[in-house]
Formats: sequence, C-alpha cells, structure tokens
Amino acid sequence: MSTYAILFDLDGTLTDPKPGITRCIQFALSELGYKPPDANELDWCIGPPIKDSFSLLLKTSDDTVLEQAISLYRSRFTTIGLFENFLYPQIPETLDAICFAGYTIFVATSKPHIYATRIIEHFRLSSLFDHVYGSELDGTRSAKSDLINHILATERLSPSHAVMVGDRKHDMIGAKHNHVTAIGVTYGYGTEEELKTHGADLIAHSPDDIPKLLVHDYVRSQN
Repeated sequence: MSTYAILFDLDGTLTDPKPGITRCIQFALSELGYKPPDANELDWCIGPPIKDSFSLLLKTSDDTVLEQAISLYRSRFTTIGLFENFLYPQIPETLDAICFAGYTIFVATSKPHIYATRIIEHFRLSSLFDHVYGSELDGTRSAKSDLINHILATERLSPSHAVMVGDRKHDMIGAKHNHVTAIGVTYGYGTEEELKTHGADLIAHSPDDIPKLLVHDYVRSQN
C-alpha cells in the first residue's frame, strides 16, 4: 500500500455548498438588521473560515457581534443549510480510484468537523475516508495551516508523502506552510490565477484529473 495521504478540502472541492452557505449568511445578516447581498455576491465566502467572512461583511472585528452572526448562521445551517449542497460530478468515482490505488484519504476542512462528518455521511462517502478532520466550534484549527499541521501530527504523516487538494488560496497557503504538495482545483470557487499565486504545484480542471496528477506527483518524487 502507498504511504501517500491525500487531504481533501470539502466546500468547493468535494461538494458545491453555495445554496446552503449563502442562504445561511443571508439569514444571519437579515436577523441582524442588514440587507444581505445576493447569493452570487457571496461566492467569496465559500472556503474561508466563516468568522473571517462575517468580519468583512459586517466590517467589524468585534467578537461579540461576530459570535452573534455565527450563532444565527449555525441556527439555520445545522437544520437546513447543511444539506443544501451537492457533490460535484465524478467525485465518488475519483475517490474510488484513489482508494483503489492504495492512498489513504482524509477530509481537511475549515468547517467544524461535526458538520463535515454529517455531510460526508449524507453523501455516503464515509467508507472512502480514513477520517474527517475539521475545525472546532470555537474556531480552533479553522486556519488551514493549523489544521494540516494537526492532521500530519495526529496521523504521523511525512509532509513529503502528503498532498492537499483544494479550490481556494487558503488550501494552497496551508499546504505550503506545512511543506505539503498542493493540487488546486479550478472547478470550485478559486481561479487558476489565485491557486498558482498562492503556491499550487499542480492544477486539476476536473475531479478525474486528480488521480492522474497524484500518479504524476508520485513518480516525480521518486526521481
């Protein structure tokens, strides 16, 4: 079996979570008395930690205000928004191929792991992942750099034998901070320019590109 481990971002990489995330943000802003932006103006909120997004939306760093916004967001997300998403095409087949090749696979998301686990179970993907890693509800390990470091330490993985797959700059920055190979995917919410600017080693334009790039990266590392 390969000693390589593949870390997958969730939002924008495995699933398209736009309906749930944007509706929950709109709900929270409305409850706070703000006129929320249209859903298409909130695409940039998909990927980063939700506290960071609310800080920019509300133009504040006041923890009391931000925690209130997050609480309202979660009140809708835990009951409705959690499942207002869908798998990208070819994701189950892609994960099957990677598993068959002998890689170990983990979810590495800034989303709280209790939500991420439910989403993975909802799409019946649990058997394909060795573990689902995410942040804590208090924001611990919501930064991708911290999360990847935690996964490497917990699973006793060598950075040279790990690959991070994600669609936003936060995934690339987190991977590079931990000396991990980064594959950026362009079918999510980040542009190829964003991904390359922040350190993507390889680019996947569709899910079925990922297994091919993993083989390429493995062969390259042996030379």
